[in-house]
Formats: sequence, structure tokens, C-alpha cells
Amino acid sequence: MSASPAPDPAGTRDEPGPVAAVRRPWLTRNVAVLSGVSFLQDTASEMLYPILPVFLTAVLGAPVAVVGIVEGAADGAAALAKVAAGRLADRIGRRPLIAAGYGLAALGKVLIALAYMWPLVLAARVIDRTGKGVRSAPRDSLLVDGVAARYRGAVFGLHRAADTAGAVAGPLLGLALYEALGHRLRPLFWIAVIPAIASVLLVRAARDHRPIPPAAVRGVRPGVPYRDLPGRYWRVLAVLTCFGLVNFPDALLLLRARQLGLSVAGVIAAYAVYNAAYAALAYPAGYLSDRLPRPVVYAAGLLFFAAGYLGLAVIGQAWLVFVVLAVYGGFNACTDGVGKAWISTLLPAGAQGTGQGLYQGATGAATLIAGVWAGLAWHGTGRLPLLVSGAIAALIAAGMLLRAARPRHQQDQRADAAS
Repeated sequence: MSASPAPDPAGTRDEPGPVAAVRRPWLTRNVAVLSGVSFLQDTASEMLYPILPVFLTAVLGAPVAVVGIVEGAADGAAALAKVAAGRLADRIGRRPLIAAGYGLAALGKVLIALAYMWPLVLAARVIDRTGKGVRSAPRDSLLVDGVAARYRGAVFGLHRAADTAGAVAGPLLGLALYEALGHRLRPLFWIAVIPAIASVLLVRAARDHRPIPPAAVRGVRPGVPYRDLPGRYWRVLAVLTCFGLVNFPDALLLLRARQLGLSVAGVIAAYAVYNAAYAALAYPAGYLSDRLPRPVVYAAGLLFFAAGYLGLAVIGQAWLVFVVLAVYGGFNACTDGVGKAWISTLLPAGAQGTGQGLYQGATGAATLIAGVWAGLAWHGTGRLPLLVSGAIAALIAAGMLLRAARPRHQQDQRADAAS
């Protein structure tokens, strides 16, 4: 029997079961539990997400710009929470932060169910996404606890696949209930609370074995100062944050699908197709990123992004939305988990929470800006922001691929000169 890989310096090894130790040494208890937690929470969230733009504009009478502002503000709140929670994750226990984050998400869904004016939806989405911000960096830090760097693409790929499987189940369940409940939207918000609460309860099965840092015992605040994070981390963070400035919330893409002629049920079904493609590709993309340079896989995701945005800008028939969103599913599959795995390998052992929190916070803040400018520039069809974002993403992807094609010794020389 082959030996398990040596423990990763990122933390105490969370031992897998005897079968997993041989076949999948990265499939720890925490990876399995947190994948289940994310499946339940995303089932709840994505039951509502595709109908939220319709609820805001058609039921509550909000203008289109409000959709971008609501989602942008929500992502901005998540961004701030991610930075703070990432720092805390390297100083205190991670599981309480994860549980608190999922609890806030459940509360946000209750408030949406109670909303009869769009400002309450805004507040609810801010609370919901603040919960996402509180839980994300601690959860991602716990996912790689004791997992060797060479397996982290697979870890994040599996987690994103489970998360996105919930994003398939949620819209399909929402669609079935929408038809069964006589096309009423509000009861769906209450039903979504059930899996949201179940996800909070399942967090109790996760284990955080990391000992208290000696510095904390001496009364000194542990953690790695931002200035001590590696230079390569900062360079990658800058590029990915720049891309975030053109990556506006998917709610606007669903609004474009509605404008192209899809019914509410059609929008939900198209969103399920997008998430099915995402879920199907997430683990293969993560697995591939453990064998190819991660910038190459990430750049492929940006090309999927460009195809999705440019496609939605130019198509004129509703049925083509299903094709374009299926292609667009490759974007998050190749960037979400791969980006986190990429960032995790650039960070020292004691700075996983800090670095992941800053990365997710910076890209989330960029998405806030993208949501605001895209919502204001929508002007009925949304073609202009879609064309602009798609073109810029393609240029960034081309730059990544050109850099990856450069001989390694040239990259090392440039990195040494910059440091």
C-alpha cells in the first residue's frame, strides 16, 4: 500500500478515512462536511437568486439600476467582511465564524420573505452576503488544513462542485414549487429558509484541530501583517482584482435573459443549465489545475467569461440564452476554486485566512464597483456593459496565456528584478 503524503505545513492533518487515504488523500472529514454545508446553503440561495431580479422589478416596482445596486452593495458588504474574517481566522477558532456566517445568510432569507419594499431587500441581501463574507475565508482556510499544496486544486474543485450542485438543485426545486404554488414568488422565500438552517446545523460536524498560537498565550496578537505577505501574492491579487472590476453580478445577466423573452420559469431553467455546466466542470478544472499551471486554467475561465458576456450582448433569440449560459458556466468552474487554490499556494502556513480574506475582499469590492457601473450603464438592453466586460476579460486572458508561455527562467528573472 502506498504511503500517504506528508502533512502540509498549513496545519494539523485532518486524517481521511482508510479508503480515502489510499485513493484520495486530500478527502478529509472537513472537506466532506464543508462540501455538504455548501450544498445545502447554495440550494437555499439559488432557489431565490434567479427570481430576485424579477421580484425586485416586477413585484416591488424597483428600477433596473436598483438590481445592480442591491447586488453590488451586497457584494461590497461581503468584501469588507471577508477581509475582517480572514484576519480573525488566523487568530481564533474558525468554526464559530463559519457557523455565524451561515446563520446570517439564513436570517437574510427570512427578511427577503418579509419584504414589501426594495430597501428591505437591499438590507436583507447585505446581511446575507455579509454572512458569506464572514464564513468564506475561515471555511477556505479549514478546507486546506493538513492538505498538501499539490492536492488543493482537487479540494477546491470538489467543494465548488458540491456548492454548485446545490445551485442546480435550488433553481430546479424553485421552478417545481413555482409551478405547484400557482406562480407565487413569496412562498419560495420561506421554503428556502429550511436548507439554510440545516447548513448551519451541519457545521457542528466540522473539526478545527489547530492549536492556539503561542503568541496568543503571551498576549500578542498572532497573524501575519499584510506587509509580510509575499510579493507574488500581491501581483496575482492585483491582476485578479482588476478583472473583478468588469465582473458584474449574475443578476444582471438573468435580467438580460428576461429581456430577451424568457418567462420567469425560463429564466430559472436557464440559470439551472448554467449551474449544471459549472458543477460538471468544477472538479475537472480543479484537478487539471493540479497538473497544469493554474494561470493557464484561470485564463481559460476568462475566455469562457468573454464568450458568455459577448454572446448575451449579440444574440437576439431567447433559446440561445441556454447555449450561452452553458458556455458561461465554464467561467466560474475554471476560476472560482482554481483562484482560491492558486492564492493558497502563494501564502505561508499561518496566513491562509488573512490572505484568502484579502483576496476575496478585494475581488468582492471590485464586483461592487462593477455592479454599480453596469447597472447605471444598462440603458434597456445591457449590451454596452456586456460588450465592454467581455472584451476586457479576453484581453486579460490573452495576457495571462502569453506570460505562461514565456520560458520559466525569464519569469524568475523578472520576479527577482521586481522584488
